[in-house]
Amino acid sequence: MSRDEKRNYLELDRIIFIGRTYEEYVMMFRLDSWDLQNKKILDCPAGACSFTARANELGIDVTACDIAYTHPSDDLKKKGLEDISYAMNGLSKAKHKYIWEYFRDVEHLKENRIEALTECVEDMKTNNNRYVPTNLPSLPFRDKTFDVTLSAHFLFMYSDRLDFTFHLNTIKELMRVTKEEIRIFPLVDLEGKRYTYLDEVIEFLTEAGSVVTEVKSDYEFHANAHSMLVIKV
Repeated sequence: MSRDEKRNYLELDRIIFIGRTYEEYVMMFRLDSWDLQNKKILDCPAGACSFTARANELGIDVTACDIAYTHPSDDLKKKGLEDISYAMNGLSKAKHKYIWEYFRDVEHLKENRIEALTECVEDMKTNNNRYVPTNLPSLPFRDKTFDVTLSAHFLFMYSDRLDFTFHLNTIKELMRVTKEEIRIFPLVDLEGKRYTYLDEVIEFLTEAGSVVTEVKSDYEFHANAHSMLVIKV
């Protein structure tokens, strides 16, 4: 299948509502909370991550967006718990594809995923304005609304179902709403292979005037998923 024959949009029933913890975000994106204190941050797509909830508790202005946020928080928690259970069952059969350093074992991983999900949906109940529903590659924000945008475990990973055009249009949209910098993690697909068209993406961004670098992350769980793309808009 060619890159342009794949779907160019994301359907709700094809997503898994699972997220990472604040601590994972700090490591994967090499974040310094002090540097973020006076920034407006976008997490896109954020899924069931606890980054927005915990960051705002620390005085960091973070907005999360995701297609899933059109649904009530209680429904999302139920779906999230089901998705975590499903994912853990599958992961138990493929443990060799993962680096077991940050997480001790599957049960420890499951505890972290439930922690992230719980913090996310509880924050949604009291601070719903932080969680904006969106259907990529379109974003409901004005130009240059955010200083920094973070995008984890979505772009590049699902290249088997989201084509090159979708990736490029989504990155263009992230650039539209971002003033300073975009960080995308990781740079591999679900098989742990470098995204096939990453060089084409970098070439496009460079020609558009951005400064693009591949930066080693402090986090690796999925084998070979240890680098992020830093785009200076």
